Amino acid sequence: MKDLTKEDYLNGQLILIDKPLGWSSFQAVNKLKWAIRKKFSLKKFKIGHAGTLDPLATGLLVICTGKFTKKITEYQGQEKEYTGIITLGGTTPSYDLETEITESFTTDHITPDLIQATTRQFIGEIDQAPPVFSALKKDGKRLYELAREGKTVDIPKRKVTVSAFEIIKIDQLDVHFRIACSKGTYIRSIANDFGEALNSGAHLSLLRRTKIGDFNVNNGVDPLVFADTLLGPQENE
Repeated sequence: MKDLTKEDYLNGQLILIDKPLGWSSFQAVNKLKWAIRKKFSLKKFKIGHAGTLDPLATGLLVICTGKFTKKITEYQGQEKEYTGIITLGGTTPSYDLETEITESFTTDHITPDLIQATTRQFIGEIDQAPPVFSALKKDGKRLYELAREGKTVDIPKRKVTVSAFEIIKIDQLDVHFRIACSKGTYIRSIANDFGEALNSGAHLSLLRRTKIGDFNVNNGVDPLVFADTLLGPQENE
């Protein structure tokens, strides 16, 4: 990164970021934008990411600069891979831990074989309703804004494709998984629907994006490390 010039960033760079827990995707992009602008004294500078990650999720963000921002739509359309944990026995309004558990369910009937068999219902093209706590818009407002106001929103289902749903480990009520899926798939919705399919309840308690197309999070860098490397620790304040 230190060897790249101002022209390199303006002509276009693709940067793989490993987004930390608690950061929004906007914050991660903004950190890189600030560092690059400061390094090269840039006033106008194009930068964007190819697919949002929630603050409670970690993992891969593909960030494009300069002329490469024209490729964002292409990268957004590529298959994505996630790992994480679905916790059985309770549901939340947001389908994850952004909100508290509001309903609890019995899990005595759930066995490892039933969990494995149920994954097959979610492989292939499926109809999925996005979470009410999401950034999608209805009537000009974000769904999560309407949800926080206590308003009931009718969200039509849409078709998404899940090419892999693998159970990695079952640790009591925590189901560790790997999912590969198309653009627009909400893993939170899969977690909620998975609980319903088990005649119980479930929510997403951990999520990490590991791949977008051929890009792997193993090649990603923390946004603070990026800024430190570009500017030096003394400048990155």
